[in-house]
Amino acid sequence: MAVDELQAIIQRCQILEEADFKGEDFNLFQVAGQKCLEDGYAAQLLEVIQNEKNKVIIKNMGWNLISPLVRCIFMYKQEDDKREHCLRILDQLAQLCNPKELFLGLLEQIEQTSGEQVCQTVMLLLQPLQTVLLKLQNKKAYSVGLSLAMIMNQLTPLPVPYTKQQIEEDKLGLCQCCNAVVDFAKPFVNEVVKNMEKSSEYNDMELKEELIKFCMKSLKYPLLTAQLEQLEGIEEHPFRHFAAEIIDILWNIGELMPLVFVHHKGKNPHWENQEFADIEQKNSADSLACLSYLIFVQHFGDECFPVVFSPSYLLLCNMTHIEMLLKRTEESVLSKGLDLFESCLLRMEDNSLLHHYLEFRDFINVPQDLVKIMTLCPMEHMRKKSLNILQLFIDKFDTEGKYTLFRCLLKTSNHAGVEGYIIKNIKDQIHLALTKEYDNIWFTGHHLISLLDLVLSLPEGAETDLLQNSDRIMASLNLLRYLIIKDCESDNQTGVWTTLGKIEQNFLKPLRVGLNMSKAHYEAEIKNKKENRKEAQSSNTVCSVTVSGEKMPAMTTGMQLQVLHSALFTFDLIESVLARVEELIEVKTKAVMDEN
Repeated sequence: MAVDELQAIIQRCQILEEADFKGEDFNLFQVAGQKCLEDGYAAQLLEVIQNEKNKVIIKNMGWNLISPLVRCIFMYKQEDDKREHCLRILDQLAQLCNPKELFLGLLEQIEQTSGEQVCQTVMLLLQPLQTVLLKLQNKKAYSVGLSLAMIMNQLTPLPVPYTKQQIEEDKLGLCQCCNAVVDFAKPFVNEVVKNMEKSSEYNDMELKEELIKFCMKSLKYPLLTAQLEQLEGIEEHPFRHFAAEIIDILWNIGELMPLVFVHHKGKNPHWENQEFADIEQKNSADSLACLSYLIFVQHFGDECFPVVFSPSYLLLCNMTHIEMLLKRTEESVLSKGLDLFESCLLRMEDNSLLHHYLEFRDFINVPQDLVKIMTLCPMEHMRKKSLNILQLFIDKFDTEGKYTLFRCLLKTSNHAGVEGYIIKNIKDQIHLALTKEYDNIWFTGHHLISLLDLVLSLPEGAETDLLQNSDRIMASLNLLRYLIIKDCESDNQTGVWTTLGKIEQNFLKPLRVGLNMSKAHYEAEIKNKKENRKEAQSSNTVCSVTVSGEKMPAMTTGMQLQVLHSALFTFDLIESVLARVEELIEVKTKAVMDEN
């Protein structure tokens, strides 16, 4: 019987001195103890462990029972007495075993777990692990750091619940486990705080550094990808609670403000391998971006945040984080970047952001990232939000800033729709310049003429693809029409009349030639299709179309004709506005000549 075997080993070891225990004794104890657990004699094993006479034996050999003990705990049902006995054994081992040996045994058990049992195992072993760590005297900070790192590494592969239903179900127990890990860390946080209160020159940075590393890892996972908006029907959102706890830890150990504003420079470990250094830098960037989101969007730590920083300084501090977040493709991360950018901009008054900020690389890169989201993101709500934020960004700049930003976006967007949108903004700024009393040198005179050179041109002259560039061309024609109507030749505030010859040569004439060529081409195509349809049994004939390497659904001849007619309609629309512009130029020029 398993219990008899265990008792025999115990009796043999009781008469030995601690130093005389051999490897064979350890193995026999482990095998007999494991057999007791597997055969259902947990109560008898508990009695052996609680017996004062066996204290030395358990201190040296008890840690060997951790692995079979964890297996048996998961094997028994919640209400089973045997499970309760196993849990009491685990508690006793935490109290009696050699801390160093038990610490390694517990960590090994956490490391070996995988899949659906990760969170269950971690939550089961957190309490005994905490008990052991509090007993350690040597290398305590290192052991706390190793434990937190091991736990976070095991949790990181698990998917983060995102929807309300997933958070409520918490299928793998991640929500519960994250908050349990924070509770596990609290005694060590309190220890750091207590030592800091004792001495203003707190020099023992090791434990503090380990806690910072834990917070940084937690910000990257799970908080960076977690849904952190307040959800209706969930009284205490687990990830919001976890985020609040992480912010509290950083505040209590005096590291919240340095991380937000100093970016923790000089505290990153030195890596000889550049690849490791790059990974460390990226992980740090992800964590700091998430921290900014928590503070400036979700308002965690509001009560301890000083209200002394200007909105433009806060935007400057966050632009690096915003750029990093906007380059990501995951909805949960990308949306945080958009929210952080919007939050920073809404703090500012219109026209208050000085043009000098565009000298910072991030202030040029971020609007370009917004353009990519507007044009390439598959999620419509993200595209719309990006457009709104781009407009918000434009509105915040002073006049010179708007002018510089427009030039930059016209040169870099490579998208007719975006260029058309920027040209409409230019028109609005010209309108303000012409209707307000004060001088606006950036949207009148020689500065505007320089900008019009970019706007009123065709990328490839008469051979430009007018259909693809129709949004830009229509916006340019509408701007030119507005300038001719609003700015009299005698005033010539905008300078458009001075440069009219150049505009006609570089824009209007090539556009007229291009329109004639395009219309003739598409009309010939329509005629061709109609003739082919008669020969090939009407519209049952299909053709395949490939877009960006992907095969689109087959098009019948009727559908092809519809597309061709739509193109012709676009050309007619452009031609009607072009004709109106040419007419206005002729009328105004004739009127001036008559006056002369």
